[in-house]
This record gives sequence, structure tokens and C-alpha cells, in this order.
Amino acid sequence: MQANSFLTVDTKPITFEEALKYLESSEEIGNFVGEVLRQYILEQELSSREKLIANSAFVEQAVINFRLEQNLTEAKAFEQWLTSNGLSYESFHQKFQKGFQLERLRDEITLPKLQEVFIEKKIFLDRVVLSRLIVNNQELAEELKIQIEEGEASFEQLVREYSTTEDKIFNGMMGLLSRGQLPDELRAAIDSANPGDLIGPINNEENWCLFRLEHIIGASLNDEELKETLKNEIFEQWLAQKIQEKEVQLAV
Repeated sequence: MQANSFLTVDTKPITFEEALKYLESSEEIGNFVGEVLRQYILEQELSSREKLIANSAFVEQAVINFRLEQNLTEAKAFEQWLTSNGLSYESFHQKFQKGFQLERLRDEITLPKLQEVFIEKKIFLDRVVLSRLIVNNQELAEELKIQIEEGEASFEQLVREYSTTEDKIFNGMMGLLSRGQLPDELRAAIDSANPGDLIGPINNEENWCLFRLEHIIGASLNDEELKETLKNEIFEQWLAQKIQEKEVQLAV
């Protein structure tokens, strides 16, 4: 490969400038530059925060755990794996070390904001499970509600018989819904209801909807998956702001 070539294809060198032009013509240069800026800012942040240096014992344990999980405990098998992945032991070790540093950086940026962001988003993170019975007549909806409340017929039976929506074959089950994306009237009714309660009828354009609240699944930061999702969102917003603050010129 020639000294000024970026890569070669069938022995033909492609310079870095040519590669950038190809990226530009395919409209991928924005993603390329964005990733370069992302990595540049992360490197700058890590180098400026000495306390983020990864504990060597943690790094070594992580390496050991990885080798155990991937059945790479034998030295020969591990060496073959490194070679097939284009890694040396040093670069492999550095990858884990950097991973720990990035994790600590992310925690340093996100943890002070996590509770505030969670509270802001909670209405959309809470989930409810609803079943519905939809008819096009208010009087009919009221009558069906009375039949259910007085035990004359079950909700499921009346859904299958009267509901106008295709989900009637599933007894009107709507599945998981974000509380924050529900219509205001329905959300307000749910806030004062308990599982099993009937809600409505509520007018929705030309239809009248009778709902049954099945389950309420409140969001909590004890949910580790949700916690990780919010931390990632906060970190990506912080990083996007850092990139936006930079003055960038592409010299090609």
C-alpha cells in the first residue's frame, strides 16, 4: 500500500481524499464526520479526567470473565481468536480498559441528572393494559356498561358481540400502552381507577368507547433496563451538545 493511500482495491490505491469524496457522493460523509467528532470528544474527556483511570484489577477480572464466557481459557484458542479479530493482547486489554473508563464517564455525566429526567418522562414510561368495547351509539354503550356492572353479561361476551373493532377476537385486549400517550380524558380516568374497573363510555369522534383497566405497570428506577436506557439517552444528549458546540471545518 502506498504511503498516501487510504486503502487498496485490486492493487489500486485509494487516497483518503478520494475516500471522502465517495462518502460525500453517497451522503454518508455526515455519519463519518459525526463518528470522528464523537470519538474525538470522548478521547478529550477521558484524557482530561484523571480520576476516570480504570482500576487494573477490574479490567483483568473483566478479561477473565470474557474468556470464560467465550470458552477462550486455553492460551492457543485465545491467541487464534485475537488473530481472527485483528487484535493483539495489548489492544484487546486496552479495549476493556477504555470500556471501563467510558462507563465511569457516562455515570459521572448521567447520574446527577437521572432522577430529574425520570420524573420528567415518567408519565410516558408508565404503562397500562386496557381492553376496549367500541360501538357507534352512546345509549348502547351505556346499556352495555350497566349489563356488565349488574352481572348480566361479561365484558368479553359483549365485546365479541357488539364491538366494531378487529381486536374483538382478542376480547378487546389492546396490550401495553404508554400512559402519557393516552387521550387526556382517558388518562385522567385511569389515574383514579383500579385494575378491573370499567371506564367510560368516552366519546372518540363517531364512536363511544368503554374500557376496562387490566393492569398498571408503573415505571421505576429499580428497573435496571429502564435505568440504562435513560442513562444512555442523557449521555447521548450531552455528547450531541458537545459536538454542536465545536467549530468544525472539513479540509479536503
